[in-house]
Amino acid sequence: MNTARIVVLTIAIGAGGIAADPASGSDNKPAAPAFVAKSDIGLGQTVKPEDMQWQTWPSATASNSFIRRTDKPDATTQFAGSIARAPFIAGEPIRELKLVKADGSGFMAAILPSGMRAISTEISPETGAGGFILPNDRVDVILSRRVKSPDPAAPDIAVSEIILSNIRVLAIDQAPKEKDGTNALVGKTVTLELKPEQSEMLARARQSGSLSLALLSIADGKATTVATVDNTLITVFRGTTSTDVLSCAPLCVRR
Repeated sequence: MNTARIVVLTIAIGAGGIAADPASGSDNKPAAPAFVAKSDIGLGQTVKPEDMQWQTWPSATASNSFIRRTDKPDATTQFAGSIARAPFIAGEPIRELKLVKADGSGFMAAILPSGMRAISTEISPETGAGGFILPNDRVDVILSRRVKSPDPAAPDIAVSEIILSNIRVLAIDQAPKEKDGTNALVGKTVTLELKPEQSEMLARARQSGSLSLALLSIADGKATTVATVDNTLITVFRGTTSTDVLSCAPLCVRR
């Protein structure tokens, strides 16, 4: 049983105790009904009335984001048919921000944040971190290509650069979530969440060379900014005495 599930169950049990004896609450406020998931609700699942219920919840731990019966007495009917933008575990309070009305649109269009685009590109076990990249992970997109050397006698130069950083993975193939107990998912396509200008960049990059995905750690994926470096300058060493600095945007030439 994971930590989140234990926390939710502990609070729920406490809620039952406070409901039985309101005076035992730390702030002496009576427990109030909160709208919670009756069973586990997966990412992208269409929520049905039987998936939700009202449950007594201690006022001292109730968040302002909780749905209360005094505010939305018909919540079961109101939210039925919504799509879960994030998973819920049984007993977890339902928040409106984690639900969205599809209004006839497809699942991906429903969960995509405003202003963002979903764009897919081909991957393989070699270019997709061996299948260990899963939906909701974050990745760097690396473009690898060969450019002509300014020296006609020299071979082409292999160039790799990070073109997109800290990008959210929406789906692998048609799977928007990993299966229970799965820690690897090998697919042929990956769908990424990008801004419009990033979508254009990715489309151009696909025509320029091969793309690879580098999986970020959870700590790095939560960072709001990612350090970038100037990947347009490349130093070419010839032996121990001769070097050239090449500017590779878009083709490599001597600086």
